[in-house]
Amino acid sequence: MIGSGPNAVSTEVYRDPYGIPHLRAGGPRELARAQGLVTARDRAWQLEVERHRAQGTTAAFLGAAETGWDAFVRQARLADTARRCHDRLDAETAAWVRAYVDGVNEGLAEGARRAPEFAATGLAPGRWEPWTPLAVWLSTHILFAGFPTKLWRDQVARRLGEEWTELFATDGPGTAGSNGWVVSGARTASGAPIVAGDPHRFIEAPGVYQQIRLSCPEHDVLGLAVPGVPGLAHFGHTGRVAWAITNAMADYQDLYRERLRRHPDGRVEALGPDGWEPATAHTETIRVADAAPVAIEVIETARGPVIIGADGGSGAAPGSTADTGHGGDTGHGDGVPAWEAVSLRYPPRVTGESGFAALPALLRARNVEDVDRALDRWIEPVNVVQAADADGGLLHRVAGYVPVRDRLNSLRVVPAWEAAHAWTGEAAATPRAEVGEQAVMANARGLAAPLGVEFAPPHRAERISALLDASKAWTPAAMGAVHTDTDNPSARRLLDAVRDTDEAALSPGARDVRRALLGWDRRMEADSTDAALYAAVRGAVVRRLAAHEAFTELRTPAPYPELFRPWLALGPRVAFALETLLVAGPVPTGDVRGIVRASLEEAGAADAPPAWGVTHRLAPWQALPDEEHSPDAAWPGLGGDHDCVLSTSSVPGFTDRSARASAARYVWDLADRERSLWVVPFGASGVPGDPHHRDQLPLWLRGGLAPVVTDWNDLVKEEHEQH
Repeated sequence: MIGSGPNAVSTEVYRDPYGIPHLRAGGPRELARAQGLVTARDRAWQLEVERHRAQGTTAAFLGAAETGWDAFVRQARLADTARRCHDRLDAETAAWVRAYVDGVNEGLAEGARRAPEFAATGLAPGRWEPWTPLAVWLSTHILFAGFPTKLWRDQVARRLGEEWTELFATDGPGTAGSNGWVVSGARTASGAPIVAGDPHRFIEAPGVYQQIRLSCPEHDVLGLAVPGVPGLAHFGHTGRVAWAITNAMADYQDLYRERLRRHPDGRVEALGPDGWEPATAHTETIRVADAAPVAIEVIETARGPVIIGADGGSGAAPGSTADTGHGGDTGHGDGVPAWEAVSLRYPPRVTGESGFAALPALLRARNVEDVDRALDRWIEPVNVVQAADADGGLLHRVAGYVPVRDRLNSLRVVPAWEAAHAWTGEAAATPRAEVGEQAVMANARGLAAPLGVEFAPPHRAERISALLDASKAWTPAAMGAVHTDTDNPSARRLLDAVRDTDEAALSPGARDVRRALLGWDRRMEADSTDAALYAAVRGAVVRRLAAHEAFTELRTPAPYPELFRPWLALGPRVAFALETLLVAGPVPTGDVRGIVRASLEEAGAADAPPAWGVTHRLAPWQALPDEEHSPDAAWPGLGGDHDCVLSTSSVPGFTDRSARASAARYVWDLADRERSLWVVPFGASGVPGDPHHRDQLPLWLRGGLAPVVTDWNDLVKEEHEQH
């Protein structure tokens, strides 16, 4: 039984050796309730943080550093959007979500007693509303499409020139990517397909994915849940069919340059294609721990919520009247003060649809056709999906809502008053492809190319394909070698530039560096000093390129909120576009050669670097860092690099610390689910001191995978003590 009293439900909780919960209930709603309750017991602090992040109230207990996020969430109207989307759910899905919320609310008090963070902050767990899971989903994924990149391109076009708008077009530190692949039975030892991969996310502790099994008479599914959201949205295995996703890198959010004016009576208007029109406006107050509260104005135009410059012009966007010195008059001779700002238009706010109806449908799937139909209801984030079933069926498609609109919308901040930039009300067709013996998805330009602008380089996708080509008898256990491959193809162009340097003109130390790099095997192994030497030279090249006079205009920070700085800082942009900038762009070829030569000299004059894993350390985000890993030097070293299959992203030239890596690894076997494998960076429990708090970290670090246990007789039934 789960719960007590009249609301108790007939549910059993089992645990495997890693403490992963396996839930069994009499029906889908009872199971959803149990999922919410067990999640609250295991991860109460994480759920509390996510609830506050979704409603813009984190600064109240985490302090002033979170004020920027809270302001954005409120001004983007995420909680209000979640309410709207919840109100449009069909009755069955709404009841299923409500059951999950009831379970969360029932388990939070007990979970909070186990979690020391509540006592440390003086926080009491708050009550979840029926729409809270939708808000958590929105806040988790609102930055996935990388709309702040449009602010960056706007700056490049204005300051560097229109011809360089897409010069830095590649995925960078602000995006989320993944690897995924499906192998048909023609290339496996069992004759049945295998689906495998790993999502690359900012690593958080506790982890962003929760291993769980959900079983009832209607379905028996295991996979990776998003804590705070019912079901298994991204990665699941029903026994008969399995699915997985990667970020499609699609562009489905737009930024509009708004012209606003405020009348003496306080009314706010926005200039639209048909002239001045009403905008809604109200004030909200952000409570800040140990600091004065912060009042913000929340404005929404017909395009969407204003996320930059809603304060009446003091933070106005570049190109605005405040920025150009054109004065504050509207230009219509009426003397009403005006300013420019930036609004955000995103599908759930426009359509009122969240895609949550797909979640219970996925749990009921029996084959790839069922998965395909379920994903027709998907909204965001826009994903590339792969699926396979026990009968050999295969699926490779894009799922999600991408609005049809002018091409310029995808590149830049566009003027709200020009009708050409309005959404048409139609969704773009989502591409799909037939799968032969294998298919790979790794955020590269490919299946989703018609839907986006910036994609990952092809390196991971090409490397995975090459590795898969090496065998026609793949087994689940063998897939770990693909997950952990450290070959770094993106190093080739810099190594070519190193090879082109005149060795005779270098100092002895620089010559030694050159020889070491040209003899290096390109593997970013944690114990490799050659990999560390490459990283040192690469970092020096990045810093020198960023300091080149060609980029002088881009070094001045744009007056945008701090939240968007990861997308707007020149240094990281140069770092992740290094392959392009070595052979193209405004820096003359001779200067590039000089920069590479100077970087070799810098490395040659410095002490030999330690092994790559000494400086390339895990740097997870924690709302409240625990004593065990403070200072952060206690976190372990890593192999891999941004463009390796073992993708562990740092910011070359500025830090070797890795904040983005595999948030989970999975191998779904369609011949026998019991032979499937999975692992997460930390563990099943979010409670410090719990045996399963970080028991998977050593396994994750060495590239290992834990067995999926499905036989109930091999699991331990939890006899939960009621309070």
